[in-house]
Amino acid sequence: MKRFALLALGLACCSAYAQPSFTGTDYSGVYDCTGDDHHEGKYTGTVTLDLVRAQSAGEYGAYRFKLEVPGFGAYPGHAAVQGQQMAVHFANTDQSQKDYGTGIASFGKNPAGKWAFTKYYYQPEYKGGNYGIESCTQK
Repeated sequence: MKRFALLALGLACCSAYAQPSFTGTDYSGVYDCTGDDHHEGKYTGTVTLDLVRAQSAGEYGAYRFKLEVPGFGAYPGHAAVQGQQMAVHFANTDQSQKDYGTGIASFGKNPAGKWAFTKYYYQPEYKGGNYGIESCTQK
């Protein structure tokens, strides 16, 4: 009986553990982007970032990510951030092209005081492998 009481006490203790609230910078918003893709060349697009507070803790943030590129479609995905560095995974909604990849973005403020980031991305299967650079500024 004592063993059960200790186990129950331990579960009550641990289930009350509170996740630390998000203390990092919230980069949520809509960004205008220009890019240079190794296969496709220059392009423009729009990125939307939405912080997922329920999955963010301390300095670590979780985001919903969506890139929209005219003529190529939408690339929904997700991202994780620590400080001013963000890892991004994205995939075109048209899965037939294997147009998906992973990127790393670095954030900073531009001279106008708006958030901006530069992202390098790698696509292992798109047209035999691909990469590119994007520069984005918050609207």
